[in-house]
Amino acid sequence: MFKLPTTATAPFCPSEVTGSVRIPAGAPLWRRALAFAGPGLLVSVGYVDPGNWATDIEAGSKFGFALLWVVVSASLAAILLQTLSLRVGLVTGKDLARLCHDHYGRRTNIFLWLMAELSIIACDLAEVLGAALALHLLFDLPLLAGAALTALDTLIVLGLKSHGFRQLEAIVLGLILTIATCFGIELALVGPDWGAVAAALTPGRTVIDHPEALYLAIGILGATVMPHNLYLHSSIVQTRRIGADEASQREAIRLSTLDAVLSLLLALLLNAAILTLAASAFHASGHQQVSDIENAHQLLGPVVGSALAPVLFAVALLAAGQNSTFTGTIAGQILMEGFVNLKIPCWQRRLATRTLALVPALLGIALLGDGAVAKLLVASQVVLSLQLPFALWPLLRFSNDRALMGRFANGPLLRLGGGALFVLISGANLWLVTALLG
Repeated sequence: MFKLPTTATAPFCPSEVTGSVRIPAGAPLWRRALAFAGPGLLVSVGYVDPGNWATDIEAGSKFGFALLWVVVSASLAAILLQTLSLRVGLVTGKDLARLCHDHYGRRTNIFLWLMAELSIIACDLAEVLGAALALHLLFDLPLLAGAALTALDTLIVLGLKSHGFRQLEAIVLGLILTIATCFGIELALVGPDWGAVAAALTPGRTVIDHPEALYLAIGILGATVMPHNLYLHSSIVQTRRIGADEASQREAIRLSTLDAVLSLLLALLLNAAILTLAASAFHASGHQQVSDIENAHQLLGPVVGSALAPVLFAVALLAAGQNSTFTGTIAGQILMEGFVNLKIPCWQRRLATRTLALVPALLGIALLGDGAVAKLLVASQVVLSLQLPFALWPLLRFSNDRALMGRFANGPLLRLGGGALFVLISGANLWLVTALLG
């Protein structure tokens, strides 16, 4: 039941196995922990993509620090769910998509696959818009041209395709550190009221009293807990080769959980930094209608009083967009192979996903103008939230299943926490759909 595969998902294309990271026998704890570090980073990049920026900036500008607790709560929920995902992958030796294929009927699998694919397209739409906007802010490139230029990121995927998983993880780490450095300097320049930041960690009534705040809160949730990341994590943790005995599996779960928690806490700090920057720079200075990234970039320099601030902002945005491109490609391949046994070259997969994301991006910019970027970014994150229950339900089912997971099945607290999240997320989505239709 608990035997793990001796090979693992290759970077970008699960069907093109290139080996896995070996854990040295008898290695000290710190070395074993480092060997397990990496998959959490690849998952965490989806939590700091341009879609997060859009929701966090608008939330901070309009409501100050009031929605900071939503960012923290959504991140803690993400940590719980990603931990369940990695446990399922390590114990069963199968990713979540493959388990769905094995346990559900054809129609259910096709439906779940399409829902998961929709979440990847929504996420990739955010990457297209974010990268196009960053190129516009840095080089004054028209948004339409910048969006079209993002199609060339397929060349990056092809260039990295033959490299090992560790090289990919190193690139992702470098981009995350770039974002962290930029925002660290930004916060030092703006000087937030840290007392107000601490006070905002307590839930307030803003979400209840203001429908727009609830819409943004759902967008923050969708931007944070991405459905396809649950499928992704259950697969890439299998790049660590461990023993088949229970003690080895228990240690693998413990060290992989440490990797996920630390990586997602870093993502939490970055998202909190974005909202804190918007609240401190815009809301506190009376600019409470900053609803898009471009406006934030334009106002940042005058408000902060430094020409460096908008440059750092744009550089971090470009890094965020490129980071998520990598993981979206891997997740898409996992979904296709797991749900429907469809194997195609990963460059074709990348091209198909980017084309489906480019169509609404180019149409939106062409028909609605540059102002459409902000609306499309926030809407893409709400779409992600609407898809989340369709990935969450099978994750909870399989992680609760003692026949499948043995003694690693969820205990009462995890069952309660997972079930509460499913009800809360589904209820919030139902309210949103009702409000939009009404």
